[in-house]
Amino acid sequence: MAKRSVKKIWEKAMPAAQFQIMKKIIEAPSPIGYEGAMTYGVLKPYFDSFKLKGWGCHQFKSNSGIVFDTAPDDKKALSIMVVGHADKIRLQVRSIGDDGKVWVNSDSFLPTTLIGHYVKLFVRDPKKPGKFKVIKGGTVEAIGAIHFADPKLRSGTGGIKADQLYLELQLHGPDRKKQVEKMGIRVGDPLLLDRPLSKGIADNTFIGPYLDNGLGCFVTAEIAKLIAKSGGLKKVRYLGAMATHEEIGRFGSRIQVQELRPDILIAVDVNHDYAAAPGIGGERRPQNTMGAGFTIDHGAVTSIFLNDRIDAIARKHRIPLQDDVVGRDTGTDGMAAALAGIDSASASIGFPIRNMHTISECAHTGDVLAAIHVIYELIKDLDKAKFTKKNLKDSHLSL
Repeated sequence: MAKRSVKKIWEKAMPAAQFQIMKKIIEAPSPIGYEGAMTYGVLKPYFDSFKLKGWGCHQFKSNSGIVFDTAPDDKKALSIMVVGHADKIRLQVRSIGDDGKVWVNSDSFLPTTLIGHYVKLFVRDPKKPGKFKVIKGGTVEAIGAIHFADPKLRSGTGGIKADQLYLELQLHGPDRKKQVEKMGIRVGDPLLLDRPLSKGIADNTFIGPYLDNGLGCFVTAEIAKLIAKSGGLKKVRYLGAMATHEEIGRFGSRIQVQELRPDILIAVDVNHDYAAAPGIGGERRPQNTMGAGFTIDHGAVTSIFLNDRIDAIARKHRIPLQDDVVGRDTGTDGMAAALAGIDSASASIGFPIRNMHTISECAHTGDVLAAIHVIYELIKDLDKAKFTKKNLKDSHLSL
């Protein structure tokens, strides 16, 4: 009788309850500098719901995020920090016109991708000092109508410039600037794209803004949950970090690394689906693609030994893996230890997504589950092997 094939977890649909946790994390309003909705509003209560006795959570004066800790009192254990970043790229109010137009910047978005989309504007509530409120229903605009566009823009040979963007609030009547100010809108207020996360058309896919990088935080939290379900670790200290300010310089993770000094640092962030990216065929990029597994970066400050260990774990457990090359800088929190001047063996893991930094980022749940389980299996392996800090120092490869 033929042996029945058993599907691995990353080949199945993500359980509905787990998908809802992921959705809740990704949808938390956490623009750069205001990450508390995700870190303290969603992630910390989630951690508290499954953490084991003796586990702790580190907080920081500098708004660097939070770090789950499975052994806060064991400074000698081999420590592994897995870091996702909670900050989302945002727009900001840059000026208010007399006509009521609220001019905004485009930050890390292509200006053209923003036109016509609904946004949420977060402002200080003029009636409740110290409190914020959200203004919904406004859209990002630039031209007003095709009839007002210059010939190059109308023909498609020109594009929208960053300084053309404004928030349309549908105001009318006299003293429109005063109407805006009465709402509490001020220069510097953040805006986020307004679209919920939803399931995609193809099996096991999902779509929405800000997969970058609520997904990394979801992975980090789910690893902690798996460790809790297994009864904890004996020799390894897991540090599940949710960092801030990654999008503007990886400032949160630098502080977390400086404070906790992990022996191993693994960043978890989105990557590109190069195979599906239009117009880059001549660039000879790796053909990494959505639905084919997690990615691992080679180059920059990544540890060859650590990468090979992750590779071996993936092969042992038949977890699909794709290789990527990053040159001088991973572009992720995997650089945090080097940037902070801390000695850690570093790696950077990701999952290919499409349409990065748009309202329609899309990904495959199997890639996310693969990333969760390869890191979890790595941690279990190092714990079982009683791997030490000295082992890291004696594991450098020689050609």
